Amino acid sequence: MSLFAVAIDGPAGSGKSSVSKQAARELGWGYLDTGAAYRALTWAVQHLDGFDLEALAEINLPEVFEYDISTDPDNYWVRVGERDLTEAIRSTEVAEAVSSVARIPAVRSYMKWLTRSIVEGCGEPGIIVEGRDITTVVLPDAPIRLLLTASEEVRLRRRSAEIGAAETSQVQKQVSQRDASDAKVVDFMNPADGVTLIDSSDLNFEQTVAAVLEQIAAATKKD
Repeated sequence: MSLFAVAIDGPAGSGKSSVSKQAARELGWGYLDTGAAYRALTWAVQHLDGFDLEALAEINLPEVFEYDISTDPDNYWVRVGERDLTEAIRSTEVAEAVSSVARIPAVRSYMKWLTRSIVEGCGEPGIIVEGRDITTVVLPDAPIRLLLTASEEVRLRRRSAEIGAAETSQVQKQVSQRDASDAKVVDFMNPADGVTLIDSSDLNFEQTVAAVLEQIAAATKKD
């Protein structure tokens, strides 16, 4: 890999997206939200002719799924073809269906290829890539691999604030279902060998960003 890549995994509400984006911003690096691709493909299944769960295992996704995403942390957008889906992929409708799409082996294989292609085309000296299987499957050889987590109570509180939900029970159900479903495919709750655990339960946002930057600084200093 021609640029310095940082792989970050973690469960819902761990803060991996906002922390990764801010760390990339402070470093002047690229940032990649890999979950956006799964969400965009889910949106395509729900809205575009020729896309359905049965077809995903058979169709040539690189040829028919025209996906593009910004790796600029200050100018984030997601597109499928000419459609800007930056906001649409965050809908409840997509969130409730994305795990069904993500479980398909052919989709996961395609996403691995897609993520690596986007990373290679980043154009910055480094990139922070976050998701659920980045440290173990997508970028297992990244010089820095981190698992960012927090207690369930903290994660639920953060996710409630993030989506503006008043009902904690509603958020708990959504987060628990998503984590349980995705955990059947990949373990993003426990660090694999060589992966550094950062528990942000007792850290605020700035402190968590600092912890990530500290790991990056230590690794780049060695190089």
